[in-house]
Amino acid sequence: MRSVPVASLGYGINGWIVTEKTVPGVDLRNRAPQPYIAIEGPIGVGKTTLAKRLADLFNYQLLLEDAHENPFLSKFYENQRQNALATQLFFLFQRVQKMDDLKQQDMFKPLRIADFLIDKDPLFARVNLDNDEYELYSKVYDQMTVDAPTPDLVIYLQASVDRLLERIDRRGVAAERSISRHYLESLNEVYSEFFLYYDAAPLLIVNANQIDLINRNEDFVQLVDYALDIKAGRHYFNPTLID
Repeated sequence: MRSVPVASLGYGINGWIVTEKTVPGVDLRNRAPQPYIAIEGPIGVGKTTLAKRLADLFNYQLLLEDAHENPFLSKFYENQRQNALATQLFFLFQRVQKMDDLKQQDMFKPLRIADFLIDKDPLFARVNLDNDEYELYSKVYDQMTVDAPTPDLVIYLQASVDRLLERIDRRGVAAERSISRHYLESLNEVYSEFFLYYDAAPLLIVNANQIDLINRNEDFVQLVDYALDIKAGRHYFNPTLID
């Protein structure tokens, strides 16, 4: 595959500075990546992998969810009912803090990519919490949620439960081994419902069942090339059809 120059953007005293780096198969063709991209999807779908590769390609500032910092998460996977509220509130505080820090920064500084969307926090809460806990969570959420910057592009990665279980097993995180099929089915359902009506930002819905962003560079190249043309509206990327 031919190597083609790709732009890497930064902000300088006279405005956007465009530098070039060579990446096999991606041609910017006078296209620029969106300044703030958020990637979403269920556990194991590849959010963080995609975020890291895009950050490296376009010199983004990377905002990661840092699930490993949640001290309640491993206990939650062992006993969801007992540890759901503490786990959920920790993630809420963490995500709100990251968004608040983002707002305090100069938005003309480095491009940004996040492997989470603050709007999705109630999705997990709705799946994990009982009615009383969800009522308490909602009160905290209403008080805490900052006026987060709206992404310029949201990428929603979809995959079947079988594929999610396969990827979770492959990455071998001990705390995730007890994640049930039923839990992943519930997450897929609420994600699908949420993004069915999502219109706050341009949206790219990706069929990630056959994508291997770690081992197949052509998958990453195709996805980047498609995403670079998106400026508005709802779009679908299905690499099985492209193949």
